[in-house]
Amino acid sequence: MRLNADFSRRAVVTPEAYRWVDSPTPGVERMMLDRIGEEVARATSLVRYAPNSTFPSHEHGGGEEILVLEGEFADEHGRYPAGSYLRNPIGTAHAPRVGAEGALLFVKLHQFSPDDTERKVVDTRSADWQPGQQEGLEVMPLHDFEGEQVALERWAPNVRLAPREYRGGAEVLVLEGAFHDEHGRYPAGSWLRTPHGSRHTPRTGADGALVYIKAGHLPSG
Repeated sequence: MRLNADFSRRAVVTPEAYRWVDSPTPGVERMMLDRIGEEVARATSLVRYAPNSTFPSHEHGGGEEILVLEGEFADEHGRYPAGSYLRNPIGTAHAPRVGAEGALLFVKLHQFSPDDTERKVVDTRSADWQPGQQEGLEVMPLHDFEGEQVALERWAPNVRLAPREYRGGAEVLVLEGAFHDEHGRYPAGSWLRTPHGSRHTPRTGADGALVYIKAGHLPSG
C-alpha cells in the first residue's frame, strides 16, 4: 500500500475525510494518514481502541512514536493518560491494553533512526511550557535528535505567527482549536504534512490552537 507516499508533495487530512478501517486485531481501528507497506509499514495513523481491548505483544522493528489523544493507554511498562508522549526505540517490545474508556492515539511507526535509542515518556499535562520567539506562542519541546524536532505549540487566539520555512519538512496535528494559513483552514483533528523547503504563515482565530509539530524528518530529495 502507498498512501500519501510522495514526500515531495503536501498532504492534508481533515476530520470530515476520516475513514476508519479495522486492524487485524478485534477492537482496534485505524485512520491511515500516510503509509508505505502492508501490515508492517512505515506508517502514520490515528488508532482507536475500543473499551477493554488489547493488542498482541510485538517488537518495534522501526521504532514507535505515540501521542495519547483520548482515554488511557497502558502496557507492561506503565499507564499513559491522555496527553502522554511516548517513544519506543527500535528493538523494544510491549503488549498494549486499554481500560473502560477506550483510547485514541496518534501513532508513527518505522520512522526512527537506528541511533535514536532513548525510550521516552513525557506527561505533557505537567511538563513545562517555554516562551516562543514571539508574543502569543508557547512551546513544549518533546524530542530533538539529529535535526528531527518534536514539540507541542500553543498559539494564542487571534495571533499571526511569523512565516515558517521547514528544512526537512514538517507534520502538524491540530489537537485543539483551529488555524489558517495561505492554503486553507485546519480544525481540531486535522493532519498536514509539508515537504522540505515549504513555507507557510499560520494564524489563529478566537479559539487559538494547540498543535503537535514534528519537523526536520522528511527526505529532502
